[in-house]
Parts: sequence; C-alpha cells; structure tokens
Amino acid sequence: MTGPAPLGAGEVRLWVVVPAFDEAAGIAGTIAALAAQRDRDFRLVVVDNASTDGTAVEVRTACAAYGLGVSVITETRKGTGAASDTGVRHAIAHGATHVLRTDADTLPVRDWTAAGRRAFIEGADLVTGPMRARTDEVRLRPWERVVLPGVIGFCQAFGRFRPSNRSPELKGPYRMSPGCNLGVSAAAYEACGGFPRTAIEELHEDRELVNRVRRVSSRVEYRRDLVVHASVRRLRAYGLRNTLRWYLDHGHRPDVVDVREIA
Repeated sequence: MTGPAPLGAGEVRLWVVVPAFDEAAGIAGTIAALAAQRDRDFRLVVVDNASTDGTAVEVRTACAAYGLGVSVITETRKGTGAASDTGVRHAIAHGATHVLRTDADTLPVRDWTAAGRRAFIEGADLVTGPMRARTDEVRLRPWERVVLPGVIGFCQAFGRFRPSNRSPELKGPYRMSPGCNLGVSAAAYEACGGFPRTAIEELHEDRELVNRVRRVSSRVEYRRDLVVHASVRRLRAYGLRNTLRWYLDHGHRPDVVDVREIA
C-alpha cells in the first residue's frame, strides 16, 4: 500500500470528524448538511462511541443516499474526548493534514468546509467560529432568540479572563472553541497531545484542546464564516441557568448527562 502523495505548497488534505453516541434518530440531518457543502473535497469519519442504537447503520445509509464517502470506526471507551481523539488520529494516520470536527446533532452551513480550508491555507493551527441555535428541532421562545446570542457572547468574553486560560506559557489569544465547531492542523494536534481521552462530564475537552494547542502555537483563530447551528436539546433538558452552570466547569450535575430527546 502506498502512502498519500507528497503535499504541494499550501495544500490541505481535509478530513471531517464526527463523534456519535446513540444518534440514529437525528444524525441523517448532519450528514445531509455535510453532503450539501460547497467544498466536498474532504473525507468523513464518524466515530461510533459504543452506541446502543443503530447509529452506524443510519450513518452508512444516509451517506450512501447522498453519495458521500464515509469511514465508520468504533471507540468503545465512552467519552466525547476519547471518541474525538480516536477520530482525529484515524484521520491523521490516513493522510489528513487538517481536521474539522463537529457533532452528530449539528448543522454546518454550506460554506463550513470551505471556510475551514481557507483558514488552514492562511496558516491557522486551530480555528473556530460562531455557534448558533438550531431552529428546526423545536420552536425557540421569543426570549430565547434574544438571550441566547448574549449568553454565548458572555461565555466567550468570560473565557478570555479565566486564570486557567491566561497562563504565561500559553501563546496567542484564547478563543472559545465549542467542540461542534473547531478545526486543527495535524502538526499542532500531534505536537500538543490532542484531545484528552475523557467523558463529557469529566472535562470540557474542547477547552482543554485549545489550551494544549496554545502551548505549541500562537496561530489560533476565530472566523466569522465558520458557522454551525447547534442543538438546543441540552438547554431544553437543563434550563438556561443549569445549562450555564454546566458549561462553567460542570457546576450543574444532572442525573442524565447524555440528553437525547427534546421536550
């Protein structure tokens, strides 16, 4: 078996990684959004994180329907961090120079992969962008339409002042990078150690990755055109106050962490 062809100057071999746990009911929407990308020059890997439903079957069925190639691999160690790390390392081992990661319940906009590629070509080692609420799952209440953008803005501002994000050895600016909307170069990923192999309730693996990359690179960027629409089912399950507490160091400890149904 021969390896990937030598890279040309500025060439980006792009992969998209999607960790998934019990997402058979909704992952087809994410697959449809990826299939609709204007830049289809990427390879997709879905990491089935020990699902108990037909997630893997649904992924293969949806990808076949859209003519989208996919590798479905399994990570038996439960955890968003573990599944993400397995997916990124699989992509790198198979030739990826850069990886975009999203979730199995998000809808990337049509220019998402193109925006990520532009950022990587221009030298970004880690890139993130806006996360907006999905409106196709449930009808957002009027106050939620007003409050949610402000809440996200508050979290972004708060993150810049957290002591753990301001350590002297960290290079470049802190960028809040939700796991459903971030990208990383293979070189930076391997140099920094990658995602922690943790469960979602143990550690915010996306925040940890940002700071790990910042230890080896200052090229951490926020791109306004790198947009995903994220699920609001955690907000529905936890309520606004507890959702905020959850994202601020897991101050809220729900009995059921892996929310799969929306009220």
